Amino acid sequence: MEARRSRSAGADKRFAALDLLATLVAVVDDRGHVRYANHALEDAIGLSRRNLADVSLTEWVTQPELLQSALDGARGHEYAVIRYDTHLKRLLREPLPVHLVLASTEWPDHRVVEMLPLEQQTRQEREERLLEQAQANKELIRNLAHEIKNPLGGIRGAAQLLQMELAERDDLVEYTEVIVHEADRLQSLVDRLLAPHRRAPVMADVNIHEVCERVRAIILAEFPRGLRVVRDYDTSIPEFRGDRELLIQAVLNLAHNAAHALKERIAAGDACITFRSRVQRQVTFGKRRFRLALELHVIDNGPGVPEEIKDRIFYPLVSGRDGGSGLGLTLAQTFVQQHQGLIECDSRPGHTDFKILIPLP
Repeated sequence: MEARRSRSAGADKRFAALDLLATLVAVVDDRGHVRYANHALEDAIGLSRRNLADVSLTEWVTQPELLQSALDGARGHEYAVIRYDTHLKRLLREPLPVHLVLASTEWPDHRVVEMLPLEQQTRQEREERLLEQAQANKELIRNLAHEIKNPLGGIRGAAQLLQMELAERDDLVEYTEVIVHEADRLQSLVDRLLAPHRRAPVMADVNIHEVCERVRAIILAEFPRGLRVVRDYDTSIPEFRGDRELLIQAVLNLAHNAAHALKERIAAGDACITFRSRVQRQVTFGKRRFRLALELHVIDNGPGVPEEIKDRIFYPLVSGRDGGSGLGLTLAQTFVQQHQGLIECDSRPGHTDFKILIPLP
């Protein structure tokens, strides 16, 4: 017993960094007996690492023969890394679907078994796609806007000169006025495309609820009847460093989108937008793990995001409503990413939830 305790204590020191991971991790010997279980695995199974020590991990998966075969292959140096999907057994709960990765370590006769819940894996892959998409959008927008900006100025200038030459021909001046007006409209669009890249964020202490209250006031001023804006705040959320104006614009863009989607419900008098703030602990997003993170939801009871654009709603110039510019969500995502954050969307008829995640100190 003393030898076992001594061995477990030594393992604690060597593998303590694994407790910082959000994935479920066990260090096992060549027989599959647990030498260390991180906090995430303890929570998932419902047993402490003391109770898991020296227990065969094969007892806690639904296909023990697959894990044993993988361990035998790793011991014989047949594989460096083995991956497959299985289920992790849990106390008093249904087995958890996981993607299991078995890898060798620098310690002789020790293997690392990492289990990523399939739902979490899907979420991480979706976040990675969002980040890659946002970066590609940023470059596309910047290049496209600059390409449009220069010839647009020339078109407008030429139209103004022509307008001066045709000052006495009212029937023709009308056409030049159309050219100038449309050039100005396109210039305004280009300016909006370039706006996020023209200045660095101005960082100061930000209270997210002050941001929400400002947006709430603006939305209710624009839609004074038929719309309820509900506040569901966690007042313990600390201030954090951020650009208040950019965050107001990001939340306002989400709320505006929600309000416009609620057009029919506003007419019926039962439209509702909810601002909900929460703190998440030990959360992973954007390929990084954070001790604390703000989770701000903008929820509406509208018809939901059209199915055909669900995967593209953060693309520039993609809009689900007539007359929409398709820039609101793109800019909101950009502003939040400038705070190391991310916006996700979960939408179905009657419930659309845009969730902002931002690291907290």
